[in-house]
Amino acid sequence: MKLLESAVGSFERLLPQRKSAPASWFAALMVAAALLLLPFTLRLDGKPHADWLQFLGRFHPLVVHVPIGLIVLVPLLEFAGDARPSLREAAGFVLGLAFVGCLAALTLGYLLSYAGGDSGTDVTRHMWGGIGLTISVLACMLVRPAWTSGSVQRLYPAMLTCTLLLLAWTAHQGGSLTHGRNYLTDYMPALLKRALTIGVVQAKAPASNSFYARHIDPIFLRKCVECHGESKTKGDLRLDSYALLMEGGKDGPVIVSGHSAASLLLKRVTLPPKHKRFMPAEGKPPLTAEEIAWIKAWIEQGASPTAIRLAGIHIGGEDDEPLQPVGDYSKLIPGILALENGQGAKLLPVSNKLSDGLILNTVDVAASFGDAQLARFEKYAPYIVEAELGRTAVTDACFNTLATFTHLRALHLEGTRVTGAGLRTLAGLSQLRYLNLSNTKVTQAQLAPLRSMKKLRHLYLYNTPAQPASIADAGQPEGSNAR
Repeated sequence: MKLLESAVGSFERLLPQRKSAPASWFAALMVAAALLLLPFTLRLDGKPHADWLQFLGRFHPLVVHVPIGLIVLVPLLEFAGDARPSLREAAGFVLGLAFVGCLAALTLGYLLSYAGGDSGTDVTRHMWGGIGLTISVLACMLVRPAWTSGSVQRLYPAMLTCTLLLLAWTAHQGGSLTHGRNYLTDYMPALLKRALTIGVVQAKAPASNSFYARHIDPIFLRKCVECHGESKTKGDLRLDSYALLMEGGKDGPVIVSGHSAASLLLKRVTLPPKHKRFMPAEGKPPLTAEEIAWIKAWIEQGASPTAIRLAGIHIGGEDDEPLQPVGDYSKLIPGILALENGQGAKLLPVSNKLSDGLILNTVDVAASFGDAQLARFEKYAPYIVEAELGRTAVTDACFNTLATFTHLRALHLEGTRVTGAGLRTLAGLSQLRYLNLSNTKVTQAQLAPLRSMKKLRHLYLYNTPAQPASIADAGQPEGSNAR
């Protein structure tokens, strides 16, 4: 404690002599006015600015915790000052440091939003919260001398309490920007949620039965609107409605109907993940191959908000029947690792539960992975639940091997040389739910054997001779699962 008192005394000697009260109030009013005018003089226009400004702004998350800690420390020092006056003297110094920290955090935060092209309701709330908090701390500094002298008793404690409440609200707005609005309530006990009437939000029902409403809009809601919605809007682009999506952003339209290659949105989500313009940014979950395929086909076929179906994409209802466990393959792991080293393809576990099975991944060796390489995985066939063979060198001969994958649930064959001649061999795969044959030579006649596959819910025939025919056109009874 003596060491703390000595340190405080040293800081006190470094501080300049206090100015007269009128001069202090005038200077404070000027600072407050400048802060209040900041959003009107340097508007958050939703457009990115100089990279060096954004570089400086990214120090905001680091700096912002300094004033938070100092503001919380002040009332503790004031309370402890009843017994130790030196701590109360330290509280005044800490309050001054908190004000300087607020100014620094506010400046860097504003640069982060301005340079990064951020806007939206949550950004605006966080900005005004930061401005209000800085002014509130400044006001506490001005009122505190009258409180310590005994001339004013209740004003300073009340203002300090309001400052703490404003700090909590502002910090929550910042957390919502980073982690989402439900960050504090996601894991709140249900009983407490009901008592506080928060987090009880019904899932959004599709506005219509269109393909856009059922499949495209939910992708944007899950993966995109956190940065391109009402709460936060980067690049002046919003994706939370069809009209705003087609309106585009600062770089113009992001969807060009009928031309996926010219659509900026599709370009951004298919860039290499390490590219600085890859979307979704900031480490958020990328779109899956299936989601990208839906968006691409939707754009190519007119980007309609009302079309019920897309040619070449058939999606049935959901299957609530539980998946069959595949069994324990732990004793085979040494052989799996040896095979991976020789083939380049990988068998990846679905989860930590061995019974969830394996995924055959060929992304890194797609061009050289053919029928012979696939056949070498037949020993592990009963444990493979998904085979990612898209854009590999496999042909119709692969179906003989795939017929042994008895627990197969998803099969990717898009962009391969298969013609569909062996599709009949898949009829015995009772667990198959997903089959992607896009960009292959599959014809209408070769789809007929699939009608006996009751579990098949997702069939992709985009850019094939079978498009726009459906399984029903090939003899599938009306009302079947795969449509």
